[in-house]
Amino acid sequence: MAATPRPPRVAGFTGGGVAGHLWRLGSFMALGSVALNAAQVGEAVFLGMVGTEALAAMGFAFPITITLFAFAGGIGTGASSVIARAMGAGDRERGAVLATHAQLLGFLVGVALGILGALFAADIVTALGAKGAVRDMTIAYLRVYMLGVPFFLLSIVGSTLLRATGRAASPGIVMAVGSILQVLFCPILIFGWLGLPALGIEGAAWAYVASRVISVWVYMIVMSRARILRRSLAGLWESWRAILHVGGPAIASGLINPVSMLIVTRLLAGHGHEVVAGFNVAARVEMLAHMILWSASSSIEPFVGQNWGGRRFDRVRSALKITEGFCVVWGLFTFTVLALSGEFLVSLIDDNAIVVAVAVAFFLIVAPSIGGMGVMQVAIACFNARGKPMPALTISVLRTFVFYVPLCIVGNALWGYIGIFVATAITNVVMGVAGWYWNRASVMRFVARQAAG
Repeated sequence: MAATPRPPRVAGFTGGGVAGHLWRLGSFMALGSVALNAAQVGEAVFLGMVGTEALAAMGFAFPITITLFAFAGGIGTGASSVIARAMGAGDRERGAVLATHAQLLGFLVGVALGILGALFAADIVTALGAKGAVRDMTIAYLRVYMLGVPFFLLSIVGSTLLRATGRAASPGIVMAVGSILQVLFCPILIFGWLGLPALGIEGAAWAYVASRVISVWVYMIVMSRARILRRSLAGLWESWRAILHVGGPAIASGLINPVSMLIVTRLLAGHGHEVVAGFNVAARVEMLAHMILWSASSSIEPFVGQNWGGRRFDRVRSALKITEGFCVVWGLFTFTVLALSGEFLVSLIDDNAIVVAVAVAFFLIVAPSIGGMGVMQVAIACFNARGKPMPALTISVLRTFVFYVPLCIVGNALWGYIGIFVATAITNVVMGVAGWYWNRASVMRFVARQAAG
């Protein structure tokens, strides 16, 4: 008698408690993302020992390095959207094929970005306004950093793929391991411990490259054991088109943020490299808190994708309410902590009076508004997970070119760098409310149409 065929395995976010799934997705992603950002703060601490110029160099490099997140996040978002919906509908094989092709796409894009970044690093840094020793240090850092870009894209895309296929723990754990290795490598290479030459700021870049290579190796082992990789390239172009249908606008959306960072960094450079250094330190400390919000919004993507594919719209609405509420509460908590301890935290990195004053002003003005930024990110993630990338892109365009950049220019003209921080806070609140309303109305209209017929 022939055996009964086993039904396709369906990933597990379409059943069970909504809050429990979000907690597992968000907590493990937070573990990895906070560790990733803690590594950046650790890098800043070590470079603060080298000097304020090294910290300023990191500030000028930040808009360039954050651009890489746009490509990694965009490809990962596109892949997560199509994979999660395929898994939610029970098509595991389609999800595995898409995961394989997404990894190849991420690697090829990473190689291209690394080459372009190394070739044009000097031109970009000069355009940002870096001068003298700070300019030279920034260029030296970036030329080494670019070697790790293909591996960075593979690790970030790989983490989104694992979550999209229903694995909540593995991505965060592997990201945390890579970040711990980066922190360990940093002082060894920067200061020349264990008999190695002291490489200064270039040592920080080499530490990043080494940690990314190891992270990719571990990811490949995890994905291979999970049996979500295939050796066939059949249907490659179809897969890439499906991924880039969401991923292309997501990349464009992600690139808008670095554009605004480039403009803001150029405005801040007009007030001196100490102000750029203070902003860089404050942004890195605040990013530790922001990574929790990013983890929460990232957890929405695979959850919404699977439940949307499985037509479990009630679970989508519940997930949105939980995540949006968390963003608001976490934003208020972050402001309280940074208002009370921000000055002390910054002084541990650099005790320059101007650097500390700039960072403290950032905490007092910008930190109260990051909950709004989190709610906006939830809306963008939900649109992308549903396969609707254009509203997500529109939100990003409105945020940057209608509110953020014009307000920063006006604020800088009126109140200097303080005005830039005020513009940031206003933008976060306004776009948080707008994103929440648009996303909620879109989901409700779609569900109403489905119920009607």
